[in-house]
Amino acid sequence: MSGITVYPASILRRPAFPVEPPELKQEIPELIDRMLDLMYQADGVGLAGPQAGVAKQIFVADIGEGPVVLLNPSVVESSGEEETAEEGCLSLPEIRVHVARPKWIRVRGMTPEGEEVTYNAEGLLARVFQHEMDHLKGILIIDRASMAEKVLLKSKLKALERR
Repeated sequence: MSGITVYPASILRRPAFPVEPPELKQEIPELIDRMLDLMYQADGVGLAGPQAGVAKQIFVADIGEGPVVLLNPSVVESSGEEETAEEGCLSLPEIRVHVARPKWIRVRGMTPEGEEVTYNAEGLLARVFQHEMDHLKGILIIDRASMAEKVLLKSKLKALERR
């Protein structure tokens, strides 16, 4: 099993492609198992397709309430009120950034069985969903950092680039 894709891998910067219905029976079940294994082994709470080396719109998440798997997700509604909290990322080891995100979101997507599903997520679950959906657009937490944080992170990012 290959590991988690780490910055500066180019797949992390490219938008992921939608999952198509034929893939649901072919490679998606195996991919889901691999992604959940990677996430749990790394003590993570979420993992997106690009982090598993696959440019597909899929993410897995588990904040301690059981795994959630969502394909082709999109935010259809969000609260106007934002909350700032520190986030880490399995693809950016040892990097933590303060990120402002809506406190509440409504997300629509598809289950691994091909059924449409809607989640009303708040708090940590909303934050994890938004973080993983950023990955599906090629956006990393360092892109959401303040200028001051970006300056402080410069040497850590350079070290990751040299790996």
